Amino acid sequence: MKCDLCGNDAVTFVRYNGTHLCSEHFIDYVERRVKKEIRKEISLYKGDTVGVAVSGGKDSMVTLSILHSLFNERNGIRLVCISIDEGIDGYRPPSLDIVRRFCSEESIEYRERSFSELGLSMDEVAPVSGSSSPCTYCGVFRRKLMNDEARKVGAKYLATGHNLDDIAQSVMMNIVRGDIERLARLGPHTNIRPGLIPRFYPLRLIPEKESLLYSIVKDIPHWDGECPYWQAALRNEYRDLVDGLEDRSPGSKFSIVSSYDKLKPMLTQTYSPVTELKFCSCGEPCNGSRCKACEYEDHLIKRIRGL
Repeated sequence: MKCDLCGNDAVTFVRYNGTHLCSEHFIDYVERRVKKEIRKEISLYKGDTVGVAVSGGKDSMVTLSILHSLFNERNGIRLVCISIDEGIDGYRPPSLDIVRRFCSEESIEYRERSFSELGLSMDEVAPVSGSSSPCTYCGVFRRKLMNDEARKVGAKYLATGHNLDDIAQSVMMNIVRGDIERLARLGPHTNIRPGLIPRFYPLRLIPEKESLLYSIVKDIPHWDGECPYWQAALRNEYRDLVDGLEDRSPGSKFSIVSSYDKLKPMLTQTYSPVTELKFCSCGEPCNGSRCKACEYEDHLIKRIRGL
């Protein structure tokens, strides 16, 4: 199998467009699309700070690596890596070791937050999750700490490693659940609200398989362990659904996201926030008197202590 562009040995066959690419042209293929997506999603100027949410998995490490190559002292953009320790023994510690080492070797500013600040760990939360998935609580707590740290470092934007598969799954999940308001709030975020750092997704149009191959070809270190609580996530059902569509009709994931992009302006206009956010006593913006994370903290701690 030869590369369609140069005749060298190909490392992949891009099924949705029918091309064979060698390692060099595959890297260029990925990076050109990521750069185009970044230009589309955000506007940066000298002196701005960009936070990057990094777990140590392939997608977040690829995101960090590419952003590091683009934003540095030469163009005056400050890059800050932000990681969260959820308190999952045997899973999170080795992944954070990879992130710390990479940041040290590449001279990237590194910040770390922990669920222990909330008086919790996911190893304590999972057994008392009840009818809710542990992922429900984990996501709320991670977003709170990530937003808080991004705000503290003065980030103008916060990048995450969400890839094409993730975005297509999120679109399908919200449509099936009939949660159109949440669908309208999916990032990248253009409506800036006080206290909330807008997120952007450099890998938004990069399929998960391409992100993995890019990390291998570029020799980007990453942790490939599985969270012990992942099987309880509802998202798994939508992953299978979207993957099935892609298998039968290559390019379906792009079509789902493209359709959403066409609908988003109308959704945003209809479901744009009409009330100002309030602030929880912890400092996080919220719609009510308390943020969801603080509400969860209270009843989870009571469950853990058997109260």
